[in-house]
Amino acid sequence: MRNEDLKRIRDLDLFANMRPENFEALTQAAFLQRFPEQVTLIREGDPADFLHVVTAGAVELYASAGGRETTLELVRPVSTFILAAVLRDQAYLMSARTLERSQILMIPATSVREVFAADEAFARAIVDELAGRFRTVVKALKNQKLRSSVERLANYLLRLQQEQDDGPRVELPVDKRTIASLLGMTPENLSRAFGTLAPYGVRVEGRTLFLDKPEDLRGLAKPSPLIDDPTS
Repeated sequence: MRNEDLKRIRDLDLFANMRPENFEALTQAAFLQRFPEQVTLIREGDPADFLHVVTAGAVELYASAGGRETTLELVRPVSTFILAAVLRDQAYLMSARTLERSQILMIPATSVREVFAADEAFARAIVDELAGRFRTVVKALKNQKLRSSVERLANYLLRLQQEQDDGPRVELPVDKRTIASLLGMTPENLSRAFGTLAPYGVRVEGRTLFLDKPEDLRGLAKPSPLIDDPTS
């Protein structure tokens, strides 16, 4: 990697407090690569050869079985994905593909395990990352189990509005089919759910939405920090 890339990677929370010699050992065989959209990065069932860190773009984590496929998570910078498989030297439980032009740092799994055992600061950062991923999975499970499809969509739109901070206007970050899969719905159910939200001020114009009655929508969604707050 170029020196400027190394410096930018060094500033990430995962690597910031490592001893210099261990950071050098970790990144010596690593490479930063750019991928176009819709490129499969890993496949479920394959051995975990690399730790992937999304530094730009977006990656979809998905799984398939019995002819069906579902989106499990959308990963945006700066975050790792499938770290647990790397640490345990086990097969990937999910596949991953780019949703847009992306830049991915790829670190050999053997290097990650070796430095994890040798560097306390890196080990603590890894544990913190895994704890955050675990809490994300629990929140997603609660969202699926405790809410109707309409409530899941309403909360998703409210989170997008908060993240984008553009008043009533909200831009869907991915296509509606992917959003439906992420929310555990079919595209047809998603379309009906948007129709159900129309009286609550949700207007749909392609991938642009307008939330004209945010308080009414919030009253329906009943957002909870124990499900919807990404920082908790």
